[in-house]
Amino acid sequence: MSTLLYITVNSKPEHLSTSKTVGRVFIDKYKECHPDDTIEELDLYETDIPLMNYKLFSSRAALVCGEDLDALSEEDQQLVHKASDLCDQFIKADKYVIAAPMWSVFFPSMLKQYLDCIILDGKVINIDPAHDKVEGLLDNKKRKMLYIQSSGANVPIVLATKMNHGVHYLKDIFKFLGVRKFDRLLVEGVNDHKIGKEEAIKRAIVDMGDILPYF
Repeated sequence: MSTLLYITVNSKPEHLSTSKTVGRVFIDKYKECHPDDTIEELDLYETDIPLMNYKLFSSRAALVCGEDLDALSEEDQQLVHKASDLCDQFIKADKYVIAAPMWSVFFPSMLKQYLDCIILDGKVINIDPAHDKVEGLLDNKKRKMLYIQSSGANVPIVLATKMNHGVHYLKDIFKFLGVRKFDRLLVEGVNDHKIGKEEAIKRAIVDMGDILPYF
């Protein structure tokens, strides 16, 4: 049995969001293939993601604890506990599915805020200042990641490296953290008059057939 963490990054309700719509189809199909797995869902627009500031850290990427934690205001203490809980949830997962739209050739800032919140020293990464070294800690078990990205345009392959910054960033950061298996599911041409939302979704559903058997 595995635990899958499904993260959505769109303020729209599911029926209005292309990335969430495709994400739901994938999750439903995944459940059919893995009925005994645990699926946890995290909507970043419905979750209070702490905006990390210096008061919450004892050192680089390490949350305060003990007397330093007690010295914080009640509000800041709650932020520390929330960040720790989100990090623990992230670590517990074996598989990750993130569904988000392309915004400004990247992804919504809420996802970056979430990653800044959960990439913590001693939990997700290990910072060794003596040797000026930082390494990911998520290679302790086999993990997999799928990024579902919707975009209004149909991005040509020759421009993908310049346009899909969100895809490349997530592939790089998850690899650094220790997640070796990365797949992408691109829902492209949502606003293209030659394709449109319905056709883009249909194509994505066909494409996910190549991912599901190995995820």
